[in-house]
Amino acid sequence: MEERNQQPGEALRDIRQMMERSSRFISLSGLSGISAGICALAASWVARNMLSKYEFGIPGSSRYGAMDLLTLQLFGLAVITFVLAFAVSFLFTYKRAQKLQLPVWDHTSRRLLWNVMVPIAAGALFIIGMLNYNEWRFVAPACLVFYGLGLINGSKYTLSDIRYLGYLQIILGFINMWYVGYGLVFWALGFGVLHIVYGAIMWFKYESKN
Repeated sequence: MEERNQQPGEALRDIRQMMERSSRFISLSGLSGISAGICALAASWVARNMLSKYEFGIPGSSRYGAMDLLTLQLFGLAVITFVLAFAVSFLFTYKRAQKLQLPVWDHTSRRLLWNVMVPIAAGALFIIGMLNYNEWRFVAPACLVFYGLGLINGSKYTLSDIRYLGYLQIILGFINMWYVGYGLVFWALGFGVLHIVYGAIMWFKYESKN
């Protein structure tokens, strides 16, 4: 009798899991967030050293020439950091997807990527427009705000917990607007510390039991 009462509950649980797997990309690994955060902190440290050299002057170059060089170096650092963080994050996500026996690239992951990238792409164009007018003060806040919007927009296609990371990124970006001279610090907090904390929470919540 007791086994019969348990069977409908187990069936409903299985159906719920199947529906969730078909509508949400649940293979995101907490280790992906931790690794991305570590990459961001390392990049922030390198960028701080670059900025220190610029502040003290680069021998044999004018200030405007040094500024152009610094811009190229920071852009290159950003590209390398993004590629490295994406590669390591994808590796952990791929391993988790294999463990859960789920595809990494299907209609759900495509919808997730699209919904995350639209706000981020809009933010990138907005930032390029600011840089075209040599406006640097709000680059860091804009990065955090648009990235947070991307996470919130994509949260309906993956673990819903990611929306809270998005909220925190946006709040951090708005605070940074009042402390524009500390953009690198807020970058390190948002893309580094928050990612590590979020990744650790997600790992303990969804992965440590397995």
